[in-house]
Amino acid sequence: MQTTFSPEQLTDPAIQRSNEILRNCVHCGFCTATCPTYQVLGDELDSPRGRIYLIKDMLENDRDPDEKVVKHVDRCLSCLACMTTCPSGVHYMHLVDHAREYIEERYKRPLTDRVLRWVLAQILPYPTRFRLALLGAKIGRPFARLMPDARLRAMLDMAPKHIPPVSRNDDPQSFAPKAQKKMRVALMTGCAQKALNTDINDATIRLLTRLGCEVVVAEGAGCCGALTHHMGKTSQSHTSAAANIRAWTDEMDGDGLDAIVINTSGCGTTVKDYGHMFRNDPLAADAARVSGIAIDVSEVLMKLDLPAQADQDMTIAYHAACSLQHAQQIKTYPKDLLKRAGYTVVEPADSHLCCGSAGTYNLMQPEISGQLKDRKVQTLMAKNPDIIAAGNIGCMMQIGSAAGVPVVHTVELLDWATGGPRPPALDRTHSDVPILR
Repeated sequence: MQTTFSPEQLTDPAIQRSNEILRNCVHCGFCTATCPTYQVLGDELDSPRGRIYLIKDMLENDRDPDEKVVKHVDRCLSCLACMTTCPSGVHYMHLVDHAREYIEERYKRPLTDRVLRWVLAQILPYPTRFRLALLGAKIGRPFARLMPDARLRAMLDMAPKHIPPVSRNDDPQSFAPKAQKKMRVALMTGCAQKALNTDINDATIRLLTRLGCEVVVAEGAGCCGALTHHMGKTSQSHTSAAANIRAWTDEMDGDGLDAIVINTSGCGTTVKDYGHMFRNDPLAADAARVSGIAIDVSEVLMKLDLPAQADQDMTIAYHAACSLQHAQQIKTYPKDLLKRAGYTVVEPADSHLCCGSAGTYNLMQPEISGQLKDRKVQTLMAKNPDIIAAGNIGCMMQIGSAAGVPVVHTVELLDWATGGPRPPALDRTHSDVPILR
């Protein structure tokens, strides 16, 4: 694609990067075939190619975003299926992230939008605040129908029936290996996950220590910054990310780390991109070091050679989170691990399509998200599974709110198969949100 940025514009590193991305696009339209919003809405401007045109026009002309551009950029899930499909290597993720930052800086949203986005940014990345908000939402849930805004109704509907107690395993500490030590790793415990489902980190720690890892929860590490990053709130997201970088480099420079293990794939995508996010920052070198050893939990389990187990006589429908299969290009590891653990693994039709969770998307775009959720649950349940497995808390919440079987994290099933406790989700009624205590 030909671009016409001026030499002065190209002195801005963000514009320079977007220019590189735009020039790789050849208008082929392959991306439209795998874009979930294009599948649902049928509007060219709700496809990656359409959004690229809108973003290019906005950036080249250095103009303030208008309502049309904002609407179509906001409708993007950032599922990145387009990057998997693109034959030209267009790095759409960096382009749409730049567009969102540009919009946040130069577009004044309606008051209700500004308030909702502020509330989400001030609550979701902070586990204690999020727990309090969930308690409040439980109280307000019976009155959801009275809410005039569909987004408010979606926020109340999100409140689970059960909120898990705080897990002290999430506190800064070190867990000794239960077998001969093979690695020393830091576990990213996350933010929303610590409020929504403490079973995931507990199972991860048990499994990693059983396989010979010393597991460290680093002092000062917290939210990865993904939620605010995808809202275009760069200052806030970078503050969160910088805290992680400092916490993990302290461990790297102290007793050393072989890996930073992440069991929420949406977070993993962002942490692996810290090197790019901080490329023009004094923390650039440390950010690159962190990104260089950040890995999904399925990656470290493949390195640890999870032992093969007997047949579990259980069918698992595996949901591939977009942030894992498209952003990180990890497609087979979780399935390979589940099979090695003795489970029968099946995949739904159109497994490349998003479930509609996408961070805060299911709260800010509830109608589109709901259509994608219904489609995903239908294809998963068509496989008649005993359990649905996924590697991302957002997907688990989204699918679990409508599925007729328990939804658990892949790590919980691997932990169970290798000597850990039965996942609590399996003993809850299907009328409850299945991933919560």
